Amino acid sequence: MRAKRRATRGGATRVLPIPRGDHTVTSHLTVRGAAEAIDFYQRAFGARERGCLPGLDAKVVMHAELQIGSSIVFLAHEFSDMGCRAPQTLGGTTGTLHIDVRDVDRVLQRAGAAGAGVRMPATDMLWGDRDARVADPFGHARGLATYREDVSGREIERRAQAFFAEMGAGS
Repeated sequence: MRAKRRATRGGATRVLPIPRGDHTVTSHLTVRGAAEAIDFYQRAFGARERGCLPGLDAKVVMHAELQIGSSIVFLAHEFSDMGCRAPQTLGGTTGTLHIDVRDVDRVLQRAGAAGAGVRMPATDMLWGDRDARVADPFGHARGLATYREDVSGREIERRAQAFFAEMGAGS
């Protein structure tokens, strides 16, 4: 599955410690219903399946590799007895995956249509992004963002102070 794991140099072939095209950190998600999750990620975020190792039961995925944009996400079915638990088993997710996209409004609409729950509508943020938050049907949270404006640290501070002053005024 992990393509391009070998390099040839001077006639000798060696295994690459980090496969070409992979990043140093790759998210690995545990879900209930991995086959359904793969389908959801394809519909919601345009994921491309790079490989899939099914279990003995056709509904179980031992390991899958998905590509979303330039990033890889590993995915596996929940195996509680091996310490791999889905968010539903844990009672919630412990993190959020951040996805940079060209058009956050379009991706938010597509993710919602695919079954994601909108946790925060697309909003212009003080640091220059347009952000949204969704939860997928498998319990994992996603942050979606489109970078729209270069904002200096000083301007972010000014905007933050104005935001918190407005929040305090509304109390």
